[in-house]
Amino acid sequence: MSPGRALSPELREPARRLIATGRLRAESDVELYRAAVQGRWSLTEFFRTELGWALEVVESAELVRLHKRRADVPVDRGPRLRRDGREAHLAAKEVLALVALVCEQLWRRPRMSLRELMQAIAQVCAAEAQTGQLPQFRIVASDGTGKGEAQRSRTNLVDALRLLVDEGSVSVDADLEQVMGADEGDLVVSASRERLAQKFSALSPTLLGLDRMEPARHVAALTSAALIDDSAVADEPTVDERRLAAIRRLVDDPAASPLDDRTQMPYLHTPAGRDRALEVVSGLGFATTARRDWWEVTDPTGVGTLIDFPNGRRNERQAALALLEALNRRPEPQAVLGVAEVVALFEGVRTALPRWAAAYDQRLPALARAAATELATVGLLVPLGSDTWQPTPGVYFWRVRVAQGAPTFPVDTLTERSSER
Repeated sequence: MSPGRALSPELREPARRLIATGRLRAESDVELYRAAVQGRWSLTEFFRTELGWALEVVESAELVRLHKRRADVPVDRGPRLRRDGREAHLAAKEVLALVALVCEQLWRRPRMSLRELMQAIAQVCAAEAQTGQLPQFRIVASDGTGKGEAQRSRTNLVDALRLLVDEGSVSVDADLEQVMGADEGDLVVSASRERLAQKFSALSPTLLGLDRMEPARHVAALTSAALIDDSAVADEPTVDERRLAAIRRLVDDPAASPLDDRTQMPYLHTPAGRDRALEVVSGLGFATTARRDWWEVTDPTGVGTLIDFPNGRRNERQAALALLEALNRRPEPQAVLGVAEVVALFEGVRTALPRWAAAYDQRLPALARAAATELATVGLLVPLGSDTWQPTPGVYFWRVRVAQGAPTFPVDTLTERSSER
């Protein structure tokens, strides 16, 4: 990498963590926060020139914030709720709306009890729900409101608080899990206005005029650094815009296709583009495996990614590895994959190992979907809808060896990963 674009070794780990999480906090990322503050100029210039992303160091909030902008936002990207120590589904839109409402209320009063917060949000929603601008938020069972609806409202609010606590925007003085299960439970929610001010990257939706735009234009408006001119005619992307789109995808996704660039000569197919991308990725400390039709970028240290390759500790991930091993044995590995083919594979596995995945007995289609989802998360399958998936060229990068233990012993691990790439 040229000297002007290089990152010093001590800044590579903070940069990877910022790419993965978007923020560094003084209380939880002590060493990385200190390094980022000391190297703020180099980090800011790197993100600005190589990725077009703005970095802010707010020492009054003890926060380093990376404002990531992508016009091709992944459809499955978003905050994930953790329950019982496991990742669950993406947060529902009702929860995300409550995240914004909680931030609004705490900006006005940075310290509130949970009951006060619920009442304030209920009043705001009651005024706007009839127009469809906000969801219903009823927290007390009464005429027209059942106990189930009231409990869902409280659960959604606790989920919103859980997301804000995990990212460090707010703090609470009691266990959220216990409060969620108790109708009379209460706690105090506190927030830092300096951190709340750094939470959102886009301009106000009111200023952007989203209500007057077609939905297809919303992402472009939200990721633009300035207001979009309605009279502007979309031109072909410049080389610099193609570079930013390609390199953002490489450092932000587990896998990327050079052919996503629809121009006659994709940026990553040009010698200059390939070299520039490899310089940036290696300068961050990532490892790259590249083909003409597929790139995989990984972080051997695990700092720069929130995605783990499926290991064999749970049935769903064992099934994902077994499926990946089978994909490479197909006559056409990239042929469309249907759920029936996956179920047939698992039926064969259970014939040899009857005790494996006993929880999915008579429910192998559910296990097939869970395994396919694991592989889709790391860019090895693309969902096509209706229980079908398209394998990507990334399947050629992996060789999986299936180890079947003796049937007289408990089957703890069905598969293990081999890093032959």
